[in-house]
Amino acid sequence: MPGQPRNSRTSEESRNSRIQRQVMQLIIDRRLQAGALLPTEAELMEDLGVSRNSVREALKALQALDIVEIRHGYGTYVGRASLTPLIDGLTFRTLARHDHDTGALAEILQVREVLEEGLIRRVAATVGEAELDRLEAVVSRMEAAGRSGRPFPELDREFHELLYASLGNDLVPQLLAAFWTVFRRVNGARGRPDDPSPEVTARWHRDILTALREGDGEGAQRAMAVHFRGIEVRAGRDSPARPAFEDEARSGRKRGPGAAAPGEGDG
Repeated sequence: MPGQPRNSRTSEESRNSRIQRQVMQLIIDRRLQAGALLPTEAELMEDLGVSRNSVREALKALQALDIVEIRHGYGTYVGRASLTPLIDGLTFRTLARHDHDTGALAEILQVREVLEEGLIRRVAATVGEAELDRLEAVVSRMEAAGRSGRPFPELDREFHELLYASLGNDLVPQLLAAFWTVFRRVNGARGRPDDPSPEVTARWHRDILTALREGDGEGAQRAMAVHFRGIEVRAGRDSPARPAFEDEARSGRKRGPGAAAPGEGDG
C-alpha cells in the first residue's frame, strides 16, 4: 500500500506466502483432487489461525496460479494447477522486449526444440501402430490444408501433442503445448503471418512421421531438426551451434523427396 513502511509490506508478503503454502499443504494432506470443495473461509481461519482478510488474500493469489478456483456464491474449489500462469508469464516476458528483439522469442523456441529433439528418439523406440495411425490422420489433414494454401495451427499443435503419447508422460505434452502457445501468441501480437507456406510445413511433418514408421530414431531426430531450423529462420534466429543440421537444412542434403528449405513453414 502507498505510504506503508517497507518492513511492514515485507512482513505482509511473507505472511501471505506462508498462508498460501499452508493452504496448498492442506490440499495435499487431505488428498483433494481438482474440482474438490475446499473448507469454508471460516474453517480455514480456524485451521490456520489467521484472519478472514488473510485467508482471502492468500486464496486470490492461489487463484492466479490456478491452484484454487473461487466461485462466488458457491465456495472455493481445488483448481487444475495448469500451466496457464506459466504461459501468461512467458508471453508477457517475451512481448516486454522490444518488437525488433527476436532474442526472447528465440529462447522460447530453443527450449521447445531441445525438448522435442531430445525426446524424438525415445518415441521412435516406443511408438506403436495405433499412435502412428493417429499421426497419419493428422498429417493427411495437414497435407490437404497445405495443398489449398490454408495454415493449420491446430493440426500442428495436435501432431506435436500426439507425437509423445507413447512415452506415457503427461507433463511432456503440457509443456510443449505451453511453449507452442507462447510462440503463437507472440507471433500474432507482432503481426507475423501464421504460416507463409503450409504445404512445406506439412512435408516437414510427413518426414518426421516417415522416419518413425521406419523405426529410424536418427532420421526422426534429423527431420525434427530441419523442421526447427525453418522455424528459427522465420523467427529471425540463425543459430551457429548446429552446423551439421544447418548445412543439411540449407543445402537440401539428406532430405526426403518432399523436404523443403528452411524458413518456409511453421509449427
